[in-house]
Amino acid sequence: MDRKNIEINPLLETYGKYIQRIDQALDNELAIYSESEFIEPLKYSLEGGKRIRPIILNLAAESVGKIDENVLSASCAVEFLHMESIIHDDIIDEETMRRQKEPFHVKYGYNTSVLTGDFVLGLILAISSRLDNARITKDLATTAMLMSEGEMIEGRLETSEDVTFDDYLKVIEYKTATAFQVAARTGAIIANGSEEQIEALSEYGINLGIAYQIRDDLLDWKNEDKLFNLLIKKSSDPRDVFNKMEELLKEYSEKARSSLRKVPDSDAKINLDNLIKFTSFKA
Repeated sequence: MDRKNIEINPLLETYGKYIQRIDQALDNELAIYSESEFIEPLKYSLEGGKRIRPIILNLAAESVGKIDENVLSASCAVEFLHMESIIHDDIIDEETMRRQKEPFHVKYGYNTSVLTGDFVLGLILAISSRLDNARITKDLATTAMLMSEGEMIEGRLETSEDVTFDDYLKVIEYKTATAFQVAARTGAIIANGSEEQIEALSEYGINLGIAYQIRDDLLDWKNEDKLFNLLIKKSSDPRDVFNKMEELLKEYSEKARSSLRKVPDSDAKINLDNLIKFTSFKA
């Protein structure tokens, strides 16, 4: 396997076979819209993604049942949801670089960015209609709303002088972790997991997502746009903030691992556990 590709996406080495199937499913989904004005922008936006959310969905399904066409279709829906959020987040944050290339709004302009986000929500609805499961449709809709809510809360807090760790955790839960949660939950629902397994994997997803974002913020702590940076600025000793963050990272990683105890032992469960290791902080 190409070492450069693994460096760009460290998940490739362990989860390569899943990523290959997910990418093929995404290609199949886009092929439906090959004549659309949006086809090239959509392909550009999908390039370089780690696919961690659809990987979680596939592993969750496999841990309680099997991966089928519905699982792969749902994988596309959660990746599109993530893609749409990146397009809009980069506009809000005025990003100049994303995945070693121009962010979407720099490449295609603001009008196309907004319209592509709208088109992608249509893609998600179309996939959801094929899945024909009201529970999944509701979960995807709720996730999209919470992600937007998190963005609004973060915008308000950026002008506040009283940001707390609870505020920070709420933002990353809404903006990041809910997408991990819906991925794990959807996989379990499609694969006909028991209610106990669905809830356990749902808890796994949200706790993994929080840990994942904490790790990301620790690695990118100098970024002035990070809410985490406001916690550092208001602290009399930044080391206290870093110590607290590392404690939270360990706490949520352990919560994610604990949730897997209700899932039957399998290779898929081992791979879900390995994703928790991926959130460990290495400066």
